[in-house]
Amino acid sequence: MHRIAVLALSEVIGYDLNIPPQVFNSAEKDGKRLYDVRICGVDDQPVRVSYGYSAQLEHGPKALAEADTVIVPGTRVAGPRQDGTLSPALAAALARIRPGTRVMSICTGAFVLAAAGFLDGRRATTHWAHAEAFRRLYPRVELDEDVLFVDDGDVLTSAGLSAGVDLCLHVVRSDHGSAVANQAARYCVVPPWRDGGQSQFIDRPLPGPDAGSTAATRTWALERLGEPLGLADLARHARMSVRTFSRRFRAETGLSARAWLNQQRVLHARHLLETTNLPVDRIAAESGLGTAASLRQHLNAAIGVSPLAYRRTFSRS
Repeated sequence: MHRIAVLALSEVIGYDLNIPPQVFNSAEKDGKRLYDVRICGVDDQPVRVSYGYSAQLEHGPKALAEADTVIVPGTRVAGPRQDGTLSPALAAALARIRPGTRVMSICTGAFVLAAAGFLDGRRATTHWAHAEAFRRLYPRVELDEDVLFVDDGDVLTSAGLSAGVDLCLHVVRSDHGSAVANQAARYCVVPPWRDGGQSQFIDRPLPGPDAGSTAATRTWALERLGEPLGLADLARHARMSVRTFSRRFRAETGLSARAWLNQQRVLHARHLLETTNLPVDRIAAESGLGTAASLRQHLNAAIGVSPLAYRRTFSRS
């Protein structure tokens, strides 16, 4: 039986902590469980869990040395999250992991793997809300915050919270095939596979009306997304030359005017897909993306899903 050690570090995110035992213990073949999941700590002390309680764990760091896979759930542990360091106890615990062991993280557990050097020079992900802090602390990691998980062979990382379910099901599928993974997903009452990445969940608020000298033009453009607006139209409204407008626009938004306009059109299309029953071709026209094929192309480029898949996930009707 494949042995999995889940390393709980105070303050551990309770939701993340419970994903691996639930998913992996649901994986069976011919009536037999395929994984032995043990939750362990760096010592024998209770571990604080997010939102008001503590857990007394049955296993200590010895479980890490016996594991075939080690998983670090999301955590608020100070060193890896704040200054990129490991406490002596945590460093000693991680040193018990045998060479060749598969190592995984869920959400901010990636900070721990990065602090221990597991992610140096490798592609990884974490919760999109913590991507900026992660990059600042661990510049040697190739971070991709747009995906639900990254499989880099013997090191795997997931995005925030529920993306841990996606990663664990992916591992079950890789280890034992789709039939076993699908059965585990059915038992957990979750989809066996989700389209797209976490970019579809990222909240990117628009700048306020006092954000800069192109703000009024941005507001004006947002009211006319269905019209054929070009750079010259935007510059004319702002009463600037195209060159000056382009320079100021990029300085204030970090994007070119065309890229920003496309981004807002995709955001408007997403809003219409969520809140209306309009046909896809009508949404494409009203958001300024032209045709259903164009909307499909832009939405796939932005968040990796088709309009119909996005509507199934987020529609409020």
